[in-house]
Amino acid sequence: MVTEQEVWRALERVMDPEVPFSVVELGLVYGVEVDAGGAVRVYLTLTTRGCPLVHRITKDAEEAIRMATGAPSVSVQVVWDPPWNPGMASETVQRHFGWGQ
Repeated sequence: MVTEQEVWRALERVMDPEVPFSVVELGLVYGVEVDAGGAVRVYLTLTTRGCPLVHRITKDAEEAIRMATGAPSVSVQVVWDPPWNPGMASETVQRHFGWGQ
């Protein structure tokens, strides 16, 4: 059975192609759902609406989840509400970029 924790661990390995941090560290993952049949749905956002890497990031997330969990179905939905801001990133990311200092 696929667990939410397994999905989060898989997402921790999905790196943003432009910076040395995962989508989880950047605070881009807004939610994970796993239904009784093991189907996974992930809600994530991007730092900007016009991000040219949207397809790569969603594909990488889907592949990482499938490989780590064997989920029968994986859907990654990009959402824009609430809008992402640097305060959503981990403390490590914020220190790296000098945000909030």
